[in-house]
Amino acid sequence: MFAEKKSTEEINMSPLIDMVFILLIFFIVTTVFVEETGVEVNKPQAASASDLEKNSILIAITENGNVVYGGKDVGVSGVRPIIRRLYQKEKMPVIIQADRKSITDTLVRVIDEAKLAGAISVSLSTED
Repeated sequence: MFAEKKSTEEINMSPLIDMVFILLIFFIVTTVFVEETGVEVNKPQAASASDLEKNSILIAITENGNVVYGGKDVGVSGVRPIIRRLYQKEKMPVIIQADRKSITDTLVRVIDEAKLAGAISVSLSTED
């Protein structure tokens, strides 16, 4: 006699899509990017090494004695202004990636410039 109405139940996808976007935004905001120096350095080995911190200032010293930050040759005199500028935003440790064949004098001068710029922690990067 009477035709039965078929009820179709649907899942509302709007809240699910909202949650996915909220999670995506959360992970984008909380992700920490490590900025590489832009040069390949043969680091010396060390028996006691600790892991690299995520937020750090990476400065490389090449085999020829070039001081590199962010892929650009900044020289020893460019270390102090870079660290001062970055320290205004956040106090991060300075990590020096010195080539094993680099000159010790350059390494000491870079450490001195970092300390004079106000760096609290200056470390030397090594291979495990």
